[in-house]
Amino acid sequence: MIQEKGSLSIHTENIFPIIKKWLYSEKDIFIRELISNSADAISKLKKLAAMGEARLEDDFRPRIEVIVDKEKQTLSINDNGIGMTDEEVRKYINQIAFSGAKDFIEKYHGKTDDQQIIGHFGLGFYSSFMVSDRVSIDTLSYREGAEAVHWESSGDTEYAMEPSDRRERGTLVTLKLDKDSQEFLDTWKLREIVKKYFEFLPYEIFLKEIPEKDQGKEKTETPINDTNPLWLKNPKDCTDEEYRKFYHQVFTDFNDPLFWIHINMDYPFNMKGIIYFPRLRHEFDTVQGKIKLYYNQVFVADNIKEVIPEFLLMLKGCLDCPDLPLNVSRSFLQNEGYVQKISAHITKKVADKLQLLFKKDREGYNKYWDDIHPFVKFGCMREDKFYDRVSDIIVYKTIHDKYVTLDEYLEPQKGKEEKRVYYVSDTRQQAQYIKMFKDNNLDAVILNSLIDPHFIGFMESRLDKVKFVCIDADIAGAIRDEGREPEEKEKKDLLEKAEKLFREAASRDNLKVSVESLKNETMPAIILLDEQSRRFREMSKTFGNTINPDLFPVEETLVLNLSNPLIRDIIRLYEDQDKKSDALFAAGYVYDLAVLNHKQLDPERMAKFIEKSNELLRRMTKTEAQSA
Repeated sequence: MIQEKGSLSIHTENIFPIIKKWLYSEKDIFIRELISNSADAISKLKKLAAMGEARLEDDFRPRIEVIVDKEKQTLSINDNGIGMTDEEVRKYINQIAFSGAKDFIEKYHGKTDDQQIIGHFGLGFYSSFMVSDRVSIDTLSYREGAEAVHWESSGDTEYAMEPSDRRERGTLVTLKLDKDSQEFLDTWKLREIVKKYFEFLPYEIFLKEIPEKDQGKEKTETPINDTNPLWLKNPKDCTDEEYRKFYHQVFTDFNDPLFWIHINMDYPFNMKGIIYFPRLRHEFDTVQGKIKLYYNQVFVADNIKEVIPEFLLMLKGCLDCPDLPLNVSRSFLQNEGYVQKISAHITKKVADKLQLLFKKDREGYNKYWDDIHPFVKFGCMREDKFYDRVSDIIVYKTIHDKYVTLDEYLEPQKGKEEKRVYYVSDTRQQAQYIKMFKDNNLDAVILNSLIDPHFIGFMESRLDKVKFVCIDADIAGAIRDEGREPEEKEKKDLLEKAEKLFREAASRDNLKVSVESLKNETMPAIILLDEQSRRFREMSKTFGNTINPDLFPVEETLVLNLSNPLIRDIIRLYEDQDKKSDALFAAGYVYDLAVLNHKQLDPERMAKFIEKSNELLRRMTKTEAQSA
């Protein structure tokens, strides 16, 4: 008959791990530890039965129960696993940090799959004292003739052991929750926590509440977990509908994913999972990805950057890596070469999937591009190997609603020493410039997302003699009508007169003015922005409120179109003292129109522009009246 009291034995060399264990950042971690212990107990029993060292009932069905008793303020975890003898309780419970899982693995090394045993440190059970005033264990070993044992402790170094009335093989751990942890008696909250960590545990988990709500009715039990997640199936046996259903189930996203990658490998390391490319509702969705990392179907954490390449965190998915320990430190992940191999392999799988889509379904790939381009661009900038694998399948949407690779866009410039990629950064603001390009059968790519200012600089650093130029930075060079260009002397003379006239009209002594003959005759003037100063300003916007973009003005140039008769007429009027005021009025109006074509005027400037418009109408009607 067991009847003893004593003090818990602490292995001094394991004091530091114990301290760390008590510093869990999430209070609910004790649930993960206790259910993991139950899963271990079942795994051990199944392994022993497979080796002929334990007997299982014909109708054996692994199960774990999470039991809530609000009246007694207790939370219990019950399993039908291997159980413990009184000797094993003394060894694995009374001696803190002596890992039962570790001892089991050492004893049966080479006879069983070590990676199926979750626990490694023997500390998980003691996390229960983080939320409890008292913890008890009732356990019965699988060994023939074993007696059930009851163990109890209040969280200090004292414990008590005595016989238990348990009749079923397995272990029941009961926590008398302290006052600060009563929230764990809420079955809805408890269900969320259990599903968070064990939604895909291979053994069924049942949540019960005492007294049972359905007392007196026919009992129907439904496990709260899915014991066979989709990633365990062979990819060729999975349907598109199953992939979509699993995505909706795990990520509660009602939108269907664009496509997915099913990872199923056993060599050189064991890893299974599914990575989804979600459909974006808006650009900021790119920061809301979630890659869930599992260990033998037990949830470990979201978005562990040491295992999952940073750019993949923009996606959604589940990865199960049994070769990683459940309780793993950041320092281990940072220094473990194996982890780096996992990261590199995931990167390769994603790049290979994109290559396959591009080559086998270019039209579908183009349709996906608006959703996946932020991820691809970010991945290129963050991972050299990823860029090397996908650089030839980066596509650009053009102002003609086509999707082209860089080589396809640059084909018309073949043979030129320096090639230019014209791009649009704001389709609304630059609408007039886009129209001019289209009218002249020219093309430009659309780069108007938050990541694009960085991506443009990155691409220029990678490409030899290829320059990205915004559509409103050098449009004159693209549509200049060289056949109408005046002689150099005449052009210089016109420029001097135009500078003086338009600086006075715009009240800007430092206004940069240029004169060009453009193919488009209808537009008298346009504004060009300096590419470098614009980029500096765009980059500054990424710092949010820490840098005021207005502190970095973009250098502007007013380009006067000599192909438009109005410009030459205004310059001639300016030389006539009697018509000088009319010339200044007209020049100011032309300048305002050019600015308005480029950007919205501020309220004060818009009010003055409206006044000028009214004055222009008044002058026109007065002239018409005099003619009549």
